[in-house]
Amino acid sequence: MKPVPTLLLPLLLLIASLASAADGLIAIRSPHSASVTMNRLEDVVKQRGLTVFARIDHAAGAAKIGKTLRPTELLIFGNPQGGTPLMECAQSAGIDLPLKALVWEDASSQVWVGYNDPAYLAQRHGAAQCPAVENLTKALSSLSSAAVAP
Repeated sequence: MKPVPTLLLPLLLLIASLASAADGLIAIRSPHSASVTMNRLEDVVKQRGLTVFARIDHAAGAAKIGKTLRPTELLIFGNPQGGTPLMECAQSAGIDLPLKALVWEDASSQVWVGYNDPAYLAQRHGAAQCPAVENLTKALSSLSSAAVAP
């Protein structure tokens, strides 16, 4: 077998890291700071009539034990109208509900909004053909797009 040319190695590593990062996680770049992005996300979730169950600041939690994390916050939200149809297809999907979105700042100071791909969740629970996936996908895409809009 021939050795991989030096220039191809970084490209192969990038492709491998993108593939593993994309395993069920949809991540969208934000032009805003992490706190602004999360505030915008929480606002749009509430404006659209969804319930915010919790907002968890992982960096603040780390600080309580003397550790440092870049900004990392989780928003847990939803409503029965969105989640129940998925659970009708596969009741075990309740372990992945309510919906969650993570806002974080990476090592290069890029802010991201990430969420579980509803199609991935449905497949995980043996309900890949569940009609609820389309609506959940549209809702999460719309919410995250609004949060990162300029």
